Amino acid sequence: MSALALSVLLALVSAVAYAAGAIVQERVASTTPARPYAPLRHGVWWAAVALNGLGALLHVGALAYGPLSLVQPLGALTIVFALPMAAVFVRRRAGAAARRGAIMASAGLAGLLSLTGTADAQSLGGGERTALALVTSCAVAVLFVVAQRVHRAVVRSILLSTAAGAAFGIASVFTKTVAVDWSASGGLGGLTGQLPSLLTVAGLAAAGMMLSQAAYRGAGLAAPLATVTVANPVVAAAVGITLFGEHFRYGVTGTALALGCGVVAAGGLILLTTERLTAHTERQPRPAGVTTRVPVSPAVAPAPALVPVSAALRARVRPSRPPSRTQTVTPPALR
Repeated sequence: MSALALSVLLALVSAVAYAAGAIVQERVASTTPARPYAPLRHGVWWAAVALNGLGALLHVGALAYGPLSLVQPLGALTIVFALPMAAVFVRRRAGAAARRGAIMASAGLAGLLSLTGTADAQSLGGGERTALALVTSCAVAVLFVVAQRVHRAVVRSILLSTAAGAAFGIASVFTKTVAVDWSASGGLGGLTGQLPSLLTVAGLAAAGMMLSQAAYRGAGLAAPLATVTVANPVVAAAVGITLFGEHFRYGVTGTALALGCGVVAAGGLILLTTERLTAHTERQPRPAGVTTRVPVSPAVAPAPALVPVSAALRARVRPSRPPSRTQTVTPPALR
């Protein structure tokens, strides 16, 4: 098996693990709304952490054998895998829009896969790593602060999941850098100088995990997961192309085709998000005290309901009439 094929295989299995972890995270978020970021006492949440950890390890292996601009777009298959997995494990069947979205996302990613070219293994310098870490931290912090001021659950979820996707994407960039430096050093001895990068990876991964967990609160599975899976590869691939010298085949034509494939994949993810978000909204219970107006035909309208109202109005008007008039009238027989 070639290095590129092994990288694709590891990335696909990683996407399956991430999809399973996302489903578990959404279920935990729906049962523990009071603990949005880290429900440490919830045993099932640690299963989600383990699944995400497995996905991360497989993702690292994929980055070690393949280019960043190839591995990261394959991570968008997480939402495609989560669709049938959610239908099986949590009984959420996909509609026609979701099936079209899955086909579009798969076709777009297949196009990106065929157009992605390889590049020589490169790393980032110390100054570039520091600047990238600072910019990412500031961006994630701003998104987090803005999300805390938003009251609508879906908008807050999109902001938090965007921050999570950016954190995961830059964590992948640092992971790729550490992997390249480790291969160049030829052993574990080279990891000593990579301690700041490893700490950055750990911090970004932990932040992404907690932000994504909070994003599932009150917003269902589709919207947060689709946002993370789009933001993650976009951020990482942009860094890979601009800083690592990765490219697409066939020059300008290949780049234009790759952008078109990216648009197709993004359209598929939007369809997936719309379909799943609509289904989730329909299942939400109506808050107490909120009534819904239902148009009723006049033929079946309960007319007797008007009688108590008119009777009450007459009862309120009747005391204003002088009662003495009925008592002072002389009967005709006594005149």
